[in-house]
Amino acid sequence: MAWRGWPASWLWVASCGLLLLVFVLLLSPRSCRARRTLRGLFMARSKQLLFRIGYSLYTRTRLGYLFYRQQLRRARNRYPKGHSRTQPRLFNGVKVLPIPVLSDNYSYLIIDTQARLAVAVDPSDPQAVQASIEKEGVNLVAILCTHKHWDHSGGNRDLSRRHQDCRVYGSPQDNIPYLTHPLCHQDVVSVGRLQIRALATPGHTQGHLVYLLDGEPYEGPSCLFSGDLLFLSGCGRTFEGTAETMLSSLDTVLGLGDDTLLWPGHEYAEENLGFAGVVEPENLARERKMQWVQRQRMERKSTCPSTLGEERSYNPFLRTHCLVLQEALGPSPGPTGDDGYSRAQLLERLRQLKDLHKSK
Repeated sequence: MAWRGWPASWLWVASCGLLLLVFVLLLSPRSCRARRTLRGLFMARSKQLLFRIGYSLYTRTRLGYLFYRQQLRRARNRYPKGHSRTQPRLFNGVKVLPIPVLSDNYSYLIIDTQARLAVAVDPSDPQAVQASIEKEGVNLVAILCTHKHWDHSGGNRDLSRRHQDCRVYGSPQDNIPYLTHPLCHQDVVSVGRLQIRALATPGHTQGHLVYLLDGEPYEGPSCLFSGDLLFLSGCGRTFEGTAETMLSSLDTVLGLGDDTLLWPGHEYAEENLGFAGVVEPENLARERKMQWVQRQRMERKSTCPSTLGEERSYNPFLRTHCLVLQEALGPSPGPTGDDGYSRAQLLERLRQLKDLHKSK
């Protein structure tokens, strides 16, 4: 159908003329600025399209599983004892054991030491997780999966087959492999003395969940297993949502207590704190944490856990309400630049800057 009464033939001619103009601008040696602008636009669109295709293949086809298996083989060869040296945390009858897997992931065993029962969080390498289960002498009864990505869910099949009574928990919105027990926001999983609450935190994926171990039954700190929502001084990419969605999920975490221990899905601390220093170079809390992290990483020691109280002091993705970040990022993207960023705009801008920082 013609547009606003224009004949279809004229629309065809106009379209061809527009394409011709674009090619002339791209090829003309006298139009450098226009050429750079258009090339940048096409490159950005092309990269975005290629990423969406690749992401769909990774999450919806067997190619994703094959890619994960290749990652697993390479990581086992490169890090036969794991990418980092970890230390368990023992509370009153509860033990949290980080397990380094792949090139920078963490899986976790949460153990009721009296009942000898264990819950695995994001067991992407079933071989490494099984070795820890046998070393601890515990019975695996549940797997908590934060989201569907293979580097968090890849071990579900092997472990659930090996441990016949093991239940696999996760979001029904996320197509998690071998899911047996779907969870919704605020659902509680009980294993012995362990009381673990699922919190819906979409953004990284549509059905992303984090898991909060209640500290009250064992008179210790609560523990947040954050998957790819929140890292030490960072947050996950928004693959299946908007900046507003991710901000709402981060606010869910901000509502927890300062003494809550943060157990993230990846070892990204040094890189993330380096970026935080770019946007808040005078943040003394960040500087102190960076010095500690660098000492840890020189000895290949794990940097987890941190606490949510610490994260509030230096993690820029949890500080979108702070005026200092507004000032650091300059004028807002609005017509005048005088209104300042909304918190969602600030979060999106931080992510863009983080990507640029990483590419340098």
